[in-house]
Amino acid sequence: MPKPLDLSPSAPWKQRFKAARFLLAYMARINSARGIVIGNQVNSYQVYAWQTASGELRLLTDRSGPTNRGWISPDGQYVYFLDDQAGNELGHLTRVPFEGGAFEDVTPHLPPYTLRGVNLSRNGSRLAFDAVNKDGFQLYGVTLGPYGELSEPRLIFKSEKEAWGAPLSSDGTLAGMMSTARAGGQRRRSLLAIDTDDGHLVNEVWDGPQADIEIVTFSPQSDDSCILAMTSRSGFKRPFVWNPLTDERIDLECGDLPGEIVPLDWSPDGTSILLGQLFRGQQQLFGYRLADRALTRLDHPEGTFYDPIIGVPGEGESPWFGSNEEIWGIWEDSASPTRLIALDARSGTPTRTLISALEVPPGHILRSITFPSSDGQEVQAWLGLPDGEPPFPLVFDIHGGPHAVRTNYFRQTGQAWLDHGFAYCALNYRGSLTFGRAFKEQIWGDIGHWELEDLVAARAYLVEQGFAIPKAVFLFGESYGGFMTLFALGKRPELWAGGLPMVAIADFALAYEDASDALKSFFAGLFGGTPAQKPEQYAASSPITYAEQVRAPIFIMQGKHDTRTPPRQIELYEAKLKALGKPIEVEWFDAGHTGLSAEQWIHFQERMLLFAQNVLNNQEQE
Repeated sequence: MPKPLDLSPSAPWKQRFKAARFLLAYMARINSARGIVIGNQVNSYQVYAWQTASGELRLLTDRSGPTNRGWISPDGQYVYFLDDQAGNELGHLTRVPFEGGAFEDVTPHLPPYTLRGVNLSRNGSRLAFDAVNKDGFQLYGVTLGPYGELSEPRLIFKSEKEAWGAPLSSDGTLAGMMSTARAGGQRRRSLLAIDTDDGHLVNEVWDGPQADIEIVTFSPQSDDSCILAMTSRSGFKRPFVWNPLTDERIDLECGDLPGEIVPLDWSPDGTSILLGQLFRGQQQLFGYRLADRALTRLDHPEGTFYDPIIGVPGEGESPWFGSNEEIWGIWEDSASPTRLIALDARSGTPTRTLISALEVPPGHILRSITFPSSDGQEVQAWLGLPDGEPPFPLVFDIHGGPHAVRTNYFRQTGQAWLDHGFAYCALNYRGSLTFGRAFKEQIWGDIGHWELEDLVAARAYLVEQGFAIPKAVFLFGESYGGFMTLFALGKRPELWAGGLPMVAIADFALAYEDASDALKSFFAGLFGGTPAQKPEQYAASSPITYAEQVRAPIFIMQGKHDTRTPPRQIELYEAKLKALGKPIEVEWFDAGHTGLSAEQWIHFQERMLLFAQNVLNNQEQE
């Protein structure tokens, strides 16, 4: 059974939450002395100016709402971010000098938008950004003067269908975008190369109706227009280099490596590519030398360097070439908080720590497990077991996305459950990344079905193995994981002791009505149409449809300013369950979809622990 709750200020689980987490890090490409880090050292996530030689961090944005993204100019003079309202992800691209100072709106005359990509050319002459609002997906270009002067934004490209990214060639003459137009809005994208002067399409690479192409970055060389990208043509992501001016393409030979092989960065001298292998939720870095196409496995620490849930490589994700000799990146594992480290680019051996992590109480190591789902499909998850003898009460952690993945990384909420005697399982259900195209896309058009099959199979496996108490299985999930928590509680009510969804979706049709324009396109891609076009599918996948079947108590944590999982649909779900006499509580927080501070996380984790304890106490009294 669970251990007594430790709610003291010095509780080990609270100390782990107070250890700063680095979400992203990015270096000025032609001034490596400067960089930025997105972290929560003070409160919610903010942008910090980073002096790379000393490791000194200085708070730069200091906004009332979270700042989850940032971009630094190649010369290190300016830092760019989205200035939104209370985390609602609608606002304007804004910049601030690296040394600090007043914020400057880059696009004062444009209506608010969501950002889906920002990039500055390596020569410092151009800025490009992908803005999304009711007018569609729009790529804008801004000319930068020698002293940082900004021209008026100029529309380069526009699409009604989802289009992502804004990478620029080193000289700023070409921009790359991923377009879903050929796939009718689904994420089977082609890659467009666009002239930044007049907006004409220079070239396009498309690998057919089943494949998805993602751009990473342009060559760092000033006289080279080649693009580093990846394709799922084989069923699993594989890297290639494409020259849009000549249409020459080189698919990088990766031998018989299993899983996805993701290109992460291009060395400054243009001779090497950094690759990441993602297989069964685990990661391995490789170097690839272009001259002789030699692939070298890097001997780095086990753990996580690259988190696909954050987004595509090339826009501040880790790791990257700090120089031709070193790879820099954020590293963590299930028991160790994030820190910035440097690896030898040829061997992978750690060379130094760039920014240290705070010391935290020892945690539990998670291990990878696999099991068959209802149709025989192998599914992977990360399992942690507390001290003591099983079986234990169990908490499932269901990731968001759905196109994301749980890896071997530091998860404070998981360690908090383990501290208190709960088994913890982070599940990579159907729809997760790094398990191949078929695994990812099987959920399209039938949202919730296969994800739930995998969740039920995971529960059955852990019960059969003697790890979990059948009547003490709880569900926790954020975003799409919050949706899955509510969906499972309604569709298979007999299996769960309680639900703890955070920033959840209860009604997809209502969420579509209130969501940002960027999310509307995403929903339509998942369902194969809008709610008006696919009303039955939206209803069948919405937890509110199954409200009458819910048995277990629910505690929902929801943001007031969320444009991904908007408030109204949760308000109506709460009202419906209360009218049915179901036990439900919703606690609202004053933020958007992401970016809770450490203190907010501690508060919600404490509420969740008390919730689970109360449920188990009531079971004992029955």
